[in-house]
Amino acid sequence: MALRPVTVRVPGTTANLGSGFDTLGIALGLHNRVRVTPTGRRGIAITSPLAPDAIEGATRMVAESARLFFRRTRSTPFGFDLHVAGDVPVARGLGSSTTVQLGCVAALNAIGGAGLAREALFDLVHELEGHPDNAAPATFGGFAVAGPVGKGARVLRFKVPAAARFVTLIPRFEVKTSDARRLLPAQYSKADLVHSLNRVALVTAAFAAGDLGALRGLFDDRVHQPYRAPLVPGLDRVIRAGVKAGAVGGWLSGSGSTIICLATENAAAVARAMQSRLKDSEVRILAPDAAGCVVEK
Repeated sequence: MALRPVTVRVPGTTANLGSGFDTLGIALGLHNRVRVTPTGRRGIAITSPLAPDAIEGATRMVAESARLFFRRTRSTPFGFDLHVAGDVPVARGLGSSTTVQLGCVAALNAIGGAGLAREALFDLVHELEGHPDNAAPATFGGFAVAGPVGKGARVLRFKVPAAARFVTLIPRFEVKTSDARRLLPAQYSKADLVHSLNRVALVTAAFAAGDLGALRGLFDDRVHQPYRAPLVPGLDRVIRAGVKAGAVGGWLSGSGSTIICLATENAAAVARAMQSRLKDSEVRILAPDAAGCVVEK
């Protein structure tokens, strides 16, 4: 085993896309780089400049990722330092935790020569997270539809047309996924269920066909966004402003707090309109990421 440092670039992601709860996701053109450096000592250390409570949580997450990797590959465990740097903000619904977990196992795979294929790396991260909507696009790039089938998960991946621009409004405040999930109801009406099935089918078909225009009007949701809206003040008015300025549609990214509008033209005007409704925020205009995770070494 060559005990050399390895760096993995992992894209941030947006999940759900309205009604596609825990199922739909897209890889975005903002990235984290996860560098794993083997050490001669036991244990794991996070070297990123994080707050003490964030370091504690990240260390637990990385340790769990490493334990699963070593167990599944039957590899001899080794200690390492892990450093995360990049553009994916924490607790904003852009897949930050996925970038760390996927970057960790992909780096360990490269360092130890375990030879896991991309599909096996996805399986590990899906098991760690319990849902595949961020793990699938982060691993494979593009637009991904994923869900549990049998003991694993199945992924169908489609290219996102180059004209797509994801106008990404990132509020200054965080939303914890655990808090957002607690707000969801235990049961839904038949009407809401049918609406959700309809939207997921139409959104998937539009991306599979590469027809961004067909997505207009399809991101309205009854599964999670109405219940999470109190955590993201201004959610609906930001989306309405983006659509009025020319966006195809918009959604709450993951559990929030980020709000995204899809534009095929006039992305700058869409960005200005969105930010005018939530001034204490940052806006980025992002292209889709087609590559997924990449080992840079």
